[in-house]
Amino acid sequence: MSVPETTLLLSAFALINLWTFMLFGFDKLRAEAGHWRIAESTLLGLAFMGGSIGAMLGRRMFRHKTRKQPFSSQLDGIVWLHMIAAGLAGGWMLA
Repeated sequence: MSVPETTLLLSAFALINLWTFMLFGFDKLRAEAGHWRIAESTLLGLAFMGGSIGAMLGRRMFRHKTRKQPFSSQLDGIVWLHMIAAGLAGGWMLA
C-alpha cells in the first residue's frame, strides 16, 4: 500500500471513530432531555464499520448504554471481531 492510500485509510478510520464517539455523546444528551434518540442499529452499524474504538470510548466517557442488553453484548461482540481481524491481519502482514 502506498503512502497516500495508507494516509487515506487511517484518516477514514479516525473519522468514523470520531463520528461514532460524538454520536454516543449526542444520544446521551437526547436521552437525558427526553427527545428522539439515535437508533441502536445505527450506533452498532457504525461500530461494525470500524468505529468500535469510538463506540467503546463514548460508552465509557458518557456512561451511556453500559447496562443496556442486548446492545452491550452486541457491541462487545463487534469489538472482539475487530480484535481478531486485526490480529489476523497483523499476522498476515508479518508472514
